[in-house]
Amino acid sequence: MIKLSKFATVAILAFLLSSCGLFAPQTVWIDVRSVEEYQQDHINTTENIPHTEIAARISDLNLSKSTPIKVFCRSGVRAGIALTALEDLGYTNVENVGGIADAREIFSN
Repeated sequence: MIKLSKFATVAILAFLLSSCGLFAPQTVWIDVRSVEEYQQDHINTTENIPHTEIAARISDLNLSKSTPIKVFCRSGVRAGIALTALEDLGYTNVENVGGIADAREIFSN
């Protein structure tokens, strides 16, 4: 008998459910501000990948190319840069929600 870790079991279950159309992928929120800005103020449960590192580090999240991704920064400019980088890598469901205040408003709804 093969013994799987809890993580592997959940991953397999999520894959099977998503294959059947019973499980919609959760939106991933990425704060593309600097690490220092993120440490000073951030939205809990969001990822922090600075816009200058997004292309190199997005694969660390193990997302499918169609996963809904919302990016934000302080004003929306760096989020726009990150959006372009992600689209260039083949991600098809990326949205720039603007600044952190805009993200907070959307995230809380």
